[in-house]
Amino acid sequence: MASTTVMRLVLVMVCLAAFAVVQSASQAPRLAVATPSKNKNTQHKCTNTRTNKTTCTASCNNRCPHKCLIHCPSCKTFCLCDFYPGVSCGDPRFTGADGNNFYFHGKKDQDFCILSDANLHINAHFIGKRNPAMSRDFTWIQALGIRFAHHRLYVGAARTAKWDAAADHLTIAFDDEDVELPRSVGARWAPPTAPALSVTRTAQVNTVVVELRGVFRIMANVVPITAEDSRIHNYGVTDDDSLAHLDLGFKFHDLTDDVHGVLGQTYRPDYVNKLDVKSNMPVMGGAPDYLSSDLFSTDCAVARFGRRPATIGGGPAIEMVTGTE
Repeated sequence: MASTTVMRLVLVMVCLAAFAVVQSASQAPRLAVATPSKNKNTQHKCTNTRTNKTTCTASCNNRCPHKCLIHCPSCKTFCLCDFYPGVSCGDPRFTGADGNNFYFHGKKDQDFCILSDANLHINAHFIGKRNPAMSRDFTWIQALGIRFAHHRLYVGAARTAKWDAAADHLTIAFDDEDVELPRSVGARWAPPTAPALSVTRTAQVNTVVVELRGVFRIMANVVPITAEDSRIHNYGVTDDDSLAHLDLGFKFHDLTDDVHGVLGQTYRPDYVNKLDVKSNMPVMGGAPDYLSSDLFSTDCAVARFGRRPATIGGGPAIEMVTGTE
């Protein structure tokens, strides 16, 4: 148990460094993003942009099928799905604020409330494939709809038939206006109407950090379902859609005690985890409670957005529900 705790603490330290805002071009980048090669011995370099000298080299971990994140100049490597807590990856596997993993399958082509608080609301749009041998859809998060104050921020993966790792499949819009980011590491955008909001590229394509200062920081990475993924998991993916989706890392600040949502409820001080954490696939049920009418709606049953923060005191604890959809 002690060794697990130490490993988590080390992981937290690395992840916090990865979430740091990209430094100026006169300094060595703190985060390098590389695409793993089929050649396991492929080396990726950390380079000091001021001296143009290589500080170290690293190999991508085999656990990272799409993107290898390298912390420079230490050359420690990790995957986006290593972020802890508040991560969502693949067939949505979340890591709650208590550090426990759970799955929330939802349903394809529907929107679900991931987090809802008095001043922040985040919905996720799910895409998926139906496996006739199963009673549910395979699902992935294709887009986020984020609301704060009177603003709306869209972060999504564009539909693409054939995946091209060199192309940018990320779509961002703010208050219904498309956001254009130069394709260079460190490129940053901030709207004049909400200067505390920023979007920064951490790779030339497909990976950004979205930050609302003092409220949240989200790392979003667009990845496809590969033929190998489909073969191993029996997803049944065809050539007409790569099912591009988002792997996500969340960090939140100053949430109220009344926060809710699929992931949000795990940040409540009265949160009680009733899932079987020893299970290979602990599942949160109760999807109807988190269903929203569209990506920017705040009409899910557990919505808190726009309400005055409630004092929950000695009220009943919130429980996660184990079960299938």
